Amino acid sequence: MYERMLDKQVEPSVDEMAAYCAGNAELFVLLNEWLSETYGTVQKVTFPYGNRYGWGIAHRIKQKLICNIFAEKDAFTVMMRLSNKQFTSVYGSVQNYTREQIDHRYPCSDGGWIHYRVTEKEHWEDIRKLLTVKCSNGK
Repeated sequence: MYERMLDKQVEPSVDEMAAYCAGNAELFVLLNEWLSETYGTVQKVTFPYGNRYGWGIAHRIKQKLICNIFAEKDAFTVMMRLSNKQFTSVYGSVQNYTREQIDHRYPCSDGGWIHYRVTEKEHWEDIRKLLTVKCSNGK
């Protein structure tokens, strides 16, 4: 379940990545479009961080990485780093699933990394809140 696209030799198109997300393909497309249209992110299909992460779309503003969105079977995962202040600013307005992701983040300096799996519309709404904080407040 939730297997990623791990064949490093075959670079998928964005459409192929969306199709791989199956029932969550529309949310995958909408999130990528929303980031580009709202914050002017530049998208690049990439295979970062070694063989376990697989193919994803990196979103950047200038040189700053905003997030990576990894296509998965029937889902997708958004990997991003926020400061503790940024996490705290949205904590009270997100669902329990999102709070659990924040509570179990991988610590890094003043903040940490989350790997947020989107499997339903409510997750999509919360990841947009987190990305809004990331794009609006900088570090």
